[in-house]
Amino acid sequence: MSVSHTLNRSGAPLAAEPILRVASLTRIAFVASSAPQAQERLEKLTALYGNVPVLESQVVVALGGDGFMLETLHSVLGRGIPVYGMNCGSVGFLMNGYVDEALPERLGLAQGAVLHPLRMHTVTQTGAVEEALALNEVSLLRQLRQTAKLRISVDGRVRMPELVCDGILISTPAGSTAYNLSAHGPIIPLSANLLPLTPISAFRPRRWHGALLPSSADVLFEVLEVDKRPVAAVADSFEVRHVISVAVTEERSMSVTVLFDPDQGLSERILTEQFTA
Repeated sequence: MSVSHTLNRSGAPLAAEPILRVASLTRIAFVASSAPQAQERLEKLTALYGNVPVLESQVVVALGGDGFMLETLHSVLGRGIPVYGMNCGSVGFLMNGYVDEALPERLGLAQGAVLHPLRMHTVTQTGAVEEALALNEVSLLRQLRQTAKLRISVDGRVRMPELVCDGILISTPAGSTAYNLSAHGPIIPLSANLLPLTPISAFRPRRWHGALLPSSADVLFEVLEVDKRPVAAVADSFEVRHVISVAVTEERSMSVTVLFDPDQGLSERILTEQFTA
């Protein structure tokens, strides 16, 4: 089975190699969600291996579910510190199984997937400008009972003059199995260099199911009838309300590395998800 890889600019996978050396692995940071099980395991792992501050660590071990893992990835984004998750939650798509024995050796065998975030640039009705990064998706959502009306441009060209919908999202490949999949969007392999653009309950045009965009695309959403049909924009967990425009691009200059056990990498998980009933 293939493992998750680092990708080059063309999207071709590079050879997957362990990125941590056991002999020099002396600074592990453990972080945990507030769930009782995660806190208990944090205490046990700290007693076994010690615990250093995140920004002084060689690797972060996150204990929790996918939501907490996403928070942890955001906290080290662009800092060159890899994150290894151990599942103490429910789904655990981004997590490895929990085992406390021989953890340094396990980290030494782990292989990495390098993720690039989306950058969301919003302008609100008051003229305020807000920016945020998303590792899963950027979504636009209606705020009230009225459907949203949106104009969509790609690379400066209007592609959808008017979309009437509950919302729309643009996802990273890593996030394509999350909200995007629930909205009936396609699952995208990490090496595809594509971003799925997926409507949420499209009313007009009713048969439009979205698009696949190159990862280099500059996407602009403009909100029509902003007073009657207010829209919120969300980058992962960061929300901006009453937006009038939202620009989204992939931020290639920033990255974070997620670590997985051999043969359980993110590319393998995304492939497996496509054959799950």
